[in-house]
Amino acid sequence: MLSASDLRKGLKILMDGAPYIITKFDFSKPGKGQSLYKCRLQHMINGNSTERTFRSNDKFEKAPLEERAMQYLYSQGDEFHFMDNNTYEQLFLTRDQIGENVNYMVDNMDVAVLFFNETPIDITLPIFVNLTVTKADPWAKGDTSGTDTKPVTVETGYILQVPPFIEEGEKIQIDTRTGDYMTRVKE
Repeated sequence: MLSASDLRKGLKILMDGAPYIITKFDFSKPGKGQSLYKCRLQHMINGNSTERTFRSNDKFEKAPLEERAMQYLYSQGDEFHFMDNNTYEQLFLTRDQIGENVNYMVDNMDVAVLFFNETPIDITLPIFVNLTVTKADPWAKGDTSGTDTKPVTVETGYILQVPPFIEEGEKIQIDTRTGDYMTRVKE
């Protein structure tokens, strides 16, 4: 069991029979009385946010979450199919469950799938992914328009801003946490 003093941003707790993650945390100690812990919690399955204030004597249970190494196989409509690297069992997640991660996923990519009570609820991608640029406008030398980036499209259909020297067919590294261009990948 966890006590209120264990609360912090990023902690995953079980509340009302569902997993929640703490997204914002504030501590206050009034002149008299117990300490107060004000938290913004996000439901890990449906994404709803709520705010709760806890007292120092409140107790919590850690959410029974399990992370498994899996491989992304393919997508079919709004279903994304994964295979467990150990048991070779297959499962699928919906586009809603994957969210923005769909912008960075390519076939045969290793990911971590988060389970709550044997039900997949989320995925974690590698921090950096290498994707091929499929569409990029040519760079005109001497272009003095003042912009130092241009939009490109990568193999997943994701559009991002990159330096003007990036060309079609090149591989670039993207940070999956922010969606930003990091560097050109030399092969």
